[in-house]
Amino acid sequence: MWLATTSIAAAGATLFRLVLPKDYKLGFLALMLWGATVMILIDHVLGYEGGEFFEKTTDGMIKNGVVLGIVMLLPVFLAWGISLLISAPKRR
Repeated sequence: MWLATTSIAAAGATLFRLVLPKDYKLGFLALMLWGATVMILIDHVLGYEGGEFFEKTTDGMIKNGVVLGIVMLLPVFLAWGISLLISAPKRR
């Protein structure tokens, strides 16, 4: 499910990029999210051994696939927020 979560976030960032002003650097956010989506998709394809492609549970520390997807999105949004803070003084 973390592939679905990341894909939905990437599609949302892309749609917001088309609607909102460029001050929010949504192109950068969308690029990071689509990159993560492609990496997760490649990982799923190369590691596929039959069974469910979208796993709802995991064997790791985080058992729920949706929660894992949200946790994986946090560093991306953190990096995007830092990039907004760094670029904010340049606009003034």
